Amino acid sequence: MNIAQWLERTALERGHSPALFQGARQMADYAGFRDRAAALASALAQRGVGPGDRVAIFMKNRPEYLIVLYGIWYAGAVAVPINAKLHGKEAAWIIENSEARLAFVTEDPGAGLAAASAVKTIDVGSGDFVAMTQGSGAAPVSRGPDDLAWLFYTSGTTGRPKGVQITHGMLATMSLCYPLDVDAVTPEDAAFYAAPMSHGAGFYALIHVRMGARHICPDSAGFDAAEVLETARTQGPLSMFMAPTMVRRLTDEARRQGSDGDGIRTIVYGGGPMYRADIEDAVALLGSRFVQIYGQGECPMAISALPRNEVADRSHARWRKRLGSVGRAQSAVEIAIGDADGNPLPAGETGEIMVRGALVMPGYWRNPEATEKTLRSGWLMTGDMGSLDADGYLTLHDRSKDVIISGGTNIYPREIEDVLLTHPEVRECAVVGRPSPEWGEDVIAFVSLYPDATVDKAALDALCLAEIARFKRPKEYRFVADLPKNNYGKILKTELRRMLEDEG
Repeated sequence: MNIAQWLERTALERGHSPALFQGARQMADYAGFRDRAAALASALAQRGVGPGDRVAIFMKNRPEYLIVLYGIWYAGAVAVPINAKLHGKEAAWIIENSEARLAFVTEDPGAGLAAASAVKTIDVGSGDFVAMTQGSGAAPVSRGPDDLAWLFYTSGTTGRPKGVQITHGMLATMSLCYPLDVDAVTPEDAAFYAAPMSHGAGFYALIHVRMGARHICPDSAGFDAAEVLETARTQGPLSMFMAPTMVRRLTDEARRQGSDGDGIRTIVYGGGPMYRADIEDAVALLGSRFVQIYGQGECPMAISALPRNEVADRSHARWRKRLGSVGRAQSAVEIAIGDADGNPLPAGETGEIMVRGALVMPGYWRNPEATEKTLRSGWLMTGDMGSLDADGYLTLHDRSKDVIISGGTNIYPREIEDVLLTHPEVRECAVVGRPSPEWGEDVIAFVSLYPDATVDKAALDALCLAEIARFKRPKEYRFVADLPKNNYGKILKTELRRMLEDEG
């Protein structure tokens, strides 16, 4: 089934229901949304774009994003969404690798792409685009569950990004896991796109389209904590996806305003480590609005989930341990912990997280070597280290490449980071290993403090000694104004390690 059928069906059922919004302004109801996507598909076909052809999207968040995405699918083509924060040269490489026929852009970042690539670009603010979305259109082109729908390019923090192949069947299964494992969706709800639509926020659009919910793109075209709170008050109930750093910033802004998050229905957080101190603070201030998910592009948005009642629970005997987990397996997958050879380990043991099921990718785009390394005997080798307890709760420790080996013992940086972040003056931190001739690696902590903080190395050392084994405490604390991050808000430990290497 072509996933665009969901828009077709919702338009038939709820054609006059409000669909697309730019801030507070309604841009289309569901019938108009469907008509513009179908017309765009016809225009693409007239330009020679057919089933299986790739079409790139290099746009900031705005309602036209969903029209383009569904227009591509109506035509039977494959969407290649690219994060709008990437440099034009980075986007050009993805377009070349995917062999995209053309790219839909917004003026910014489209101008940077035009300078770096010869691909045909269509600005969604142009008269050309408006003309493409008018006129008649046909029903979605027939596609099977194994047909490619979305090429998701990994963030590429080490080397070139890889194109994850995501099929129509995977998108449908992922979307159906949302009401089963994450949150209910009703036509009264609104999906709010504060995070890039090229990634998790865009994936979650699909179930909200099928359920006839509203779709609101912020006027800022990105994340602004004050804007989120104001939109929730005036246009809620809002549901949205956030990276952990966004949750932290929203909590800080809500506290500054004296807000309790009124109008926010659900914040699904994932895409990086959420430290327990941060989510405890968020729940204490904003209440039971949070759901944690764990996924990868290779198994999009649906490896595990920790539902809102468990995120907010403080009565269970092991609530802290469960809050430090990423929940239990979602409905369409199974999870195991493997040793270096991929052999399953018993409950409680730490090893590499392995996933299999209908949501695991068929492979990387034209990269058989990487596919063979990542898919083994039906299992997706995630590259993440973790453990499963006897009740099926999955706890992430670190990426396998981030584990520090000191004196022959594995040290998981996240355990140390969780402790450091309990200090009220610590805003962010990251722990990495530095080569040591004596121990193999030393533990180094990079720490960013809140303004006017007075905490010093001795206080942080005392905190670690009170909470974790002595051999795990940092050898050195580096105080920095900010930590380096990629375009998705993930801390770049590769940059921190490079900084240490450059010092010799």
